[in-house]
Amino acid sequence: MYDMKALYQATSVADAVALRLAHPEAQIIAGGSDVLVQMREGKRAGKELVSIYGLDELRGVKMEDDGTIRIGSLTSFSHITRDPLIQQYMLVLGEAVDQVGGPQIRNIGTIGGNTCNGVTSADSASTLHAYDAIVELTGPDGVRRQPIHDFYIKAGKVDIREGEIQTGILIPRDSYENTFGYYIKYAMRNAMDIATLGTSVNVRLSADKKTVERARVAFGVAGPVPLRAATAEALAAGQPVSMDLAERFSQAVKEDINPRDSWRAARDFRMHIAVESAKRAFIEAVKRAGGEL
Repeated sequence: MYDMKALYQATSVADAVALRLAHPEAQIIAGGSDVLVQMREGKRAGKELVSIYGLDELRGVKMEDDGTIRIGSLTSFSHITRDPLIQQYMLVLGEAVDQVGGPQIRNIGTIGGNTCNGVTSADSASTLHAYDAIVELTGPDGVRRQPIHDFYIKAGKVDIREGEIQTGILIPRDSYENTFGYYIKYAMRNAMDIATLGTSVNVRLSADKKTVERARVAFGVAGPVPLRAATAEALAAGQPVSMDLAERFSQAVKEDINPRDSWRAARDFRMHIAVESAKRAFIEAVKRAGGEL
């Protein structure tokens, strides 16, 4: 049994916003893979819940007229992994969310829930940061969009304002076009485990595949929120593809990350993993882009 005060079922996005305003202390619930577990553990005992799980308008992946890829916030991890647009343009995102939990979690868990939790270990978070994702929120004042880098405020806290619900994740065309990525999750087990560190790299190469036009690298669990390593990105831009560049790129990430000590891993170990995984992910991303090292 779950100790909840009340459960309200939203019938539309507008209804969900109205319910949020009427019950400001209520918790939004989608798939429930996090909220219900926390409630069972007593962390959210006695809470009101507003369910948006029935809002099919918030499901699916589509391409908008300007080339933006829109991922509805209620789209499950399994659907993201299998979606043709994701497979064609952002394969790395499908691979990243395919490492969340087990099959049951991936079938019920949603991209919106994964980002709204605000946890740095979320498997989608580093890739969405590396692709300059934009978070769409709908509230009493209409639709608000903000870069995902600003959406994460601190550990476990995101910028969702009074009456708002997250309705989509947007990937601009310039962020994914001719861009190839690779994600590495380091965890104590190969499945059903939270990331000790997550690393997502993507690159765009010149037409002859010999020069890095642009590189992006983002981490989860390398700081209180997911973050980009701007020093490494600037170092790689315009440089010839080489193993030496992969090495220098990976060493440069140390300038921007700040992992912590925890029972899962020591800070120094996380730093070591970050450097090594950045190098490996960079190499694999370059190969996917058609480059040779």
